[in-house]
Amino acid sequence: MVKRGVDKKHTHITPFDDVASPSMPKTGNGLTRWIGRRIMQGMGWTFRGKLPDEPRVIFVGAPHTSSRDSILAVSAMMSVGLKCSWMMKKEAFFWPFGGLWKILGGIPVDRSRKGGLTGQMVAWFTADDKAWLGITPAGTRRKVESFKKGYLRIAYAANVPVFLVGINSPTKEVVLDRIWPLTGDADTDNADIKGYFDRNYTGIRPNHRA
Repeated sequence: MVKRGVDKKHTHITPFDDVASPSMPKTGNGLTRWIGRRIMQGMGWTFRGKLPDEPRVIFVGAPHTSSRDSILAVSAMMSVGLKCSWMMKKEAFFWPFGGLWKILGGIPVDRSRKGGLTGQMVAWFTADDKAWLGITPAGTRRKVESFKKGYLRIAYAANVPVFLVGINSPTKEVVLDRIWPLTGDADTDNADIKGYFDRNYTGIRPNHRA
């Protein structure tokens, strides 16, 4: 049985300098880390846990209930110098924004391409020694009954672990939770992961939570 995650009170706050992993892709410098930390502190948020020591990983973040989640995610990554990439439709990579999206970690994907999204992401993972991908499987800030399963198809095909990151508004913690033990059954894994987030985490706007 997977252990229960976060408690409803602060039990342990992880210092910024203890969050990083030796295997993580890195970006930024001392100034950008300082900016990220000041933003997080200004918003009143902290970390709990530590990033995984894995060269390739898919980060699943939830609950996604507010536009502020993006600000929190970007500042959290900046604060520890983490380069975590994310998928974006290729049509959005037009001048002058295309270069900016790539600098920020955007990966242009073509859903009409032969082999589909999964094939493109498998190729992306195998092309780099260190590749971390962030996904919000709800796909929306509205209430959902289930997560989209694309992240699992990519994880199975690329043979990379899925790491859970929880947004917990009552304690204002970004919780670096755990690598989830996948069974290979997408329906089972997806339902178990969704249920785990629902039981243990409350988003910034909890009325948007399924």
